[in-house]
Amino acid sequence: MRIRNAPGRCSGIWQKSAAELSDAELLAILLGPGPAAGRAMHIAREALSEWGGIRGVFAHSKELVLRQLRAELQGKTSLSGSAEAKQYLQARYGGDPHESFVCVYLNNKHHVVNIEVLFRGTIDGAPVYPREVVKRCLYFNAAAVIFAHNHPSGVAEPSEADITVTRRLQAALNTVDIRVLDHLVLAEQDVVSLAERRLMV
Repeated sequence: MRIRNAPGRCSGIWQKSAAELSDAELLAILLGPGPAAGRAMHIAREALSEWGGIRGVFAHSKELVLRQLRAELQGKTSLSGSAEAKQYLQARYGGDPHESFVCVYLNNKHHVVNIEVLFRGTIDGAPVYPREVVKRCLYFNAAAVIFAHNHPSGVAEPSEADITVTRRLQAALNTVDIRVLDHLVLAEQDVVSLAERRLMV
């Protein structure tokens, strides 16, 4: 596939296939064609220099996308289920090299109050303390919560330990009338919902 017929001083780049373009040319296309194409190329070269090459640009771009996804999630008037949370949580934590246990706190209308990493671990686990989870839920005056944690192995299949911890958390939070809506197991290419698997009590 080739991109053609774009005006501007850098119109030559629009005659090439994506594979033929340099990093700066690809970034210039992302910044926008038209009369400002020359300016876009200048910005692209500066960005590549200052941000450490194309990987740095992609890291900055990913951060912008994650911020937008989080803003959209927190802007929901009502989080009707875990589907809305999956996209952000997987994008943010699915590829992390160490395990993180994340809490999405919701009010009584299921509006997102806050999202935080409550526990961090190693490449094969993170300790989870029900007492601390209860304290944080009460701190945010949460009426419900969605849990998520990533599997650095890349396999999103929940373990017996994941199921056991979820049920312990449900029991602890039931005593203070806070509902656990779901527990998502995240990997870079997949997400598994314990609620959808009917693995929660």
